[in-house]
Amino acid sequence: MGDPRRFYDDLAATYHLVFGDWDASVARQAAALAPLLAPGSRVLDCACGIGTQALGLAALGYPVTGSDLSPAAVARAAREAASRSLALPVVAADMRALPFASGSFDVVLAADNAVPHLLTPADVAAAAREMRRVLRPGGGLVLSTRDYDTLRRDRPQATPPRRNADGTVTFQLWTWNAEGTHYDLELFQVEPRGDGWTTAVRRATCWAITRAELGRLLVEAGFTDVRWPDTDFFQPVLSAASG
Repeated sequence: MGDPRRFYDDLAATYHLVFGDWDASVARQAAALAPLLAPGSRVLDCACGIGTQALGLAALGYPVTGSDLSPAAVARAAREAASRSLALPVVAADMRALPFASGSFDVVLAADNAVPHLLTPADVAAAAREMRRVLRPGGGLVLSTRDYDTLRRDRPQATPPRRNADGTVTFQLWTWNAEGTHYDLELFQVEPRGDGWTTAVRRATCWAITRAELGRLLVEAGFTDVRWPDTDFFQPVLSAASG
């Protein structure tokens, strides 16, 4: 339905409006992820977007590198880092072909439902192999997705609307395929403008990948100790070791 690079390029300037308070979310998400990372870990956030997780981890003292499919998103992440006096080198890159030397990082992070934009087992497997390649031996993978085991059963047609402090309302409409394995999403941002409203709609497709499907593909790519630890993060979190 929609190209993920175009989706996030178009969304980059207003992505923060998805959150009730983006700055608070940056800090809160980093605090939730930090217990999964050893102090001083070299982190690659390979789906960094505008920096929602990377900025918070950098502020906690982690050496973070950001990459993302969207050039517009990583450009904004770099600006946000500079405005906070944080070091955050970034590059536009597909997680299926990461431009880093093997063994460069202690942790690879892919949070906030990034992996489900890969729509086939072959695509997820390619990304998993690249994530493992750039990890040092014994390094760790941390990623998060929506709770697709539940969502595939219930097949919701929309997300609840969320209003942020500026008055912008954000919600999604979902159209499921017949098998209930994938859905097309339409992201609506309705912003107050003068005496009225302006509406932007952006479209993408996701694979509602289950925990078992994702875990199997990671094991096939060479990861071990795949688990779903309890965290304070807003989505289910998977952790695994590079083996």
